[in-house]
Amino acid sequence: MGDEFPVLGRGIAPGKVILFGEHSVVYGRPAIAAPVTRVWAEAIVTPGEPGVGITIHAPDLNRRFGLAQAPPDEPLAFVVRLTLEALDLSSPPDWTITIRSTIPIAAGMGSGTAVSAAMARAIAAAADRALPNPVLSDLVYQVERLHHGSPSGVDNTVVSYAAPVYFIRGQPPQLLRIARPFWLVIADTGVPSSTREAVMAVRRAWEADRVRFEALFDRIAAIVERARAAIEGGDVDALGPLMDENHALLREMGVSSPELERLVTAARAHGAAGAKLVGAGRGGNMIALVERERTNAVAEALRSAGATRCIITQVRQEAANAYE
Repeated sequence: MGDEFPVLGRGIAPGKVILFGEHSVVYGRPAIAAPVTRVWAEAIVTPGEPGVGITIHAPDLNRRFGLAQAPPDEPLAFVVRLTLEALDLSSPPDWTITIRSTIPIAAGMGSGTAVSAAMARAIAAAADRALPNPVLSDLVYQVERLHHGSPSGVDNTVVSYAAPVYFIRGQPPQLLRIARPFWLVIADTGVPSSTREAVMAVRRAWEADRVRFEALFDRIAAIVERARAAIEGGDVDALGPLMDENHALLREMGVSSPELERLVTAARAHGAAGAKLVGAGRGGNMIALVERERTNAVAEALRSAGATRCIITQVRQEAANAYE
């Protein structure tokens, strides 16, 4: 992007996976999430047509429109308006903002979140203004509310900081120390997953049986704490069984699917140390913890089991500076 015109500003943001704690994180329990730098969203700002203001161009979606004409609830326009406000840019410049993304959509990997973060960073760079990570995260969270209704805040946190985080809703995020890097194979079921619908389904089930679901959330919280200790202590071998435990509880919540179960089973059968659904569930992606030398074999087994796409990535400390 940006070969025809001078680039005034560029922003990039990674995909993400929740390693432990999805759904329970909405109810005040902790979660652990990590960036996935194998996939990312990128936005660039170039000079636009004089007198037109800001034009938003999303070629992947075959969309091009003017900010002035966009309705208030259009997500791409919404993040631009929020960013201009945060940067005290009262008069929109004559810019074109172009967005591309390699992150799968509706698959639990934070595609919309990453696009918002990349756009905000590009606008800040073009305006030569600072946009600290906490401010960026809060801004992106407002866009997440538009997408998902009542998000936990974990997606905007890990994407904005581009680093592994331990997160509790309503509390400042804590960056995790990755004592020993580990490898994941991420496999897409090919079934779109609506975060809003899955979260609302869990909400209805929780309202119908709060005692049962609070107990499930507490059990997941205990897994998250054990996983944090293992990650920060370099005990990668402990993470596989914890993933399996977390997945079993998510399945009990009703957010798995036949496609997810098939991929989780295939991963374990071909050498994964553990596997679980990731994100909202009911489709989307699953993750498998795999030794490096087994990653290609497990990915091939997952494709044979029906995965439409596999991503091999490493969770490591320096992820923020290592887009792959």
